[in-house]
Amino acid sequence: MTTRETALAAIDTYFQSGGFVADLSRRVAFQTESQEIGQRGELVRYLTEEMIPVLKDLGFTTRILPNPVMEGVPFLQAERIEDPALETVLIYGHGDVIRAQTGKWREGLAPFTGVVEGDRFYGRGVADNKGQHTINIAALDKVITTRGRLGFNVKIILEMGEEAGSPGLSELFAAHSELFAADVLIASDGPRLTPERPTLFMGSRGAVNFTLRVDLRDGAHHSGNWGGLLKDPGVVLSHAIARIVDRRGQIQIPEWRPTSLTPEVKEAIADCPVEGRGGPAIDTDWGEESLTPAERVFGWNNFAVLAQTSGVPEAPVNAIAPNAVAHCQLRYVVGTDRDDILPALRRHLDREGFPEVTVVPSEQADFIATRLDPTHPWVGRVAASIEKTTGKRPALLPNLAGSIPNQAFSEILGMPTVWVPHSYPGCSQHAPNEHILLSQSREALAMMTGVFWDIGASVA
Repeated sequence: MTTRETALAAIDTYFQSGGFVADLSRRVAFQTESQEIGQRGELVRYLTEEMIPVLKDLGFTTRILPNPVMEGVPFLQAERIEDPALETVLIYGHGDVIRAQTGKWREGLAPFTGVVEGDRFYGRGVADNKGQHTINIAALDKVITTRGRLGFNVKIILEMGEEAGSPGLSELFAAHSELFAADVLIASDGPRLTPERPTLFMGSRGAVNFTLRVDLRDGAHHSGNWGGLLKDPGVVLSHAIARIVDRRGQIQIPEWRPTSLTPEVKEAIADCPVEGRGGPAIDTDWGEESLTPAERVFGWNNFAVLAQTSGVPEAPVNAIAPNAVAHCQLRYVVGTDRDDILPALRRHLDREGFPEVTVVPSEQADFIATRLDPTHPWVGRVAASIEKTTGKRPALLPNLAGSIPNQAFSEILGMPTVWVPHSYPGCSQHAPNEHILLSQSREALAMMTGVFWDIGASVA
């Protein structure tokens, strides 16, 4: 008789025999940079040459869906319907990657070549997101081959434009909601709280990008002849930014301070400390002083200056620049009025005496803040399964600190969303030397095999 333990043994054999490394290495080799128009062919190739054959072998029907707003950035919809009366799980992943940054990886590494060094597997997309959906699909495979069926229905959506802001995803769901209807989304993206601790999150912070501009005149003017007579746009912009946050980064715009950090959310976050996650050391004197570090990143808003220029930094001259520009971002949680974020900024700058600072919304699509109640039954089912497999109590984050297109699932498709991340904070995601930990991936393969086995156990 086949058992849960048989399926877990099968997935471990897949890992130990090199199957996981081989599958992921093959997928990393596709140069699926969605931000590069010249790589649009690779986006299609990843789906047609790699993912469709794999899914068809598992009994899925597949279809390529064109992007309703961005040509050449397609979607793959796949489904395995065993019985319409059974529960249906929707699984999400994205096959596109951030820009390769070729030439900036350390010696011995290249973005589109999988390299194993000890416990680390390097390559662009291994963490974000090819490794994560490879784990989930492999887990489905072992449940099917062990049990002979899943015991539930599965639908899969793979998008190829997440790193470009998920253009068309919401529009696709709005137009074809029946194709993606399910009882729950169980998906993987982003990092665990720590490498050692399994993590669930039920939403994400939202993100709004915008530009602050100070345009004072045409052309630069000699700083000796005109210094002290002409406003310096770099100074004006710096002081304007200093009115948005104080010297330790605390938000000064009342409308940007969320109302959702309730005692219940605080209690959940208290079990999710952020120290010791790998990566850079935390600056304990930065952010909202009254909050813990975990509350600052999971329960509060954060303003960041992504890039700032005045004059010509690479070749400075002795002149008062004509303009200054700062590209900025607000990461925000539920409890912030999304529609009032930029209007509130405009009102604040006017109150503070900066009418010459222009606020320009980004053309990039923004992400909406979402959050599912951590006590939802699906959260409990997935968490219990993971604890049964690993012996570890998973961290339950009300929302991820980063931003993902969760609103397309929770708001448009109207389903509960449970995310089980398979990366870790120090993975160099979006940077050179991106990697995953093989030990963590081995545990993740077992976790997801257990989750999928348990979902179908009642009818198998």
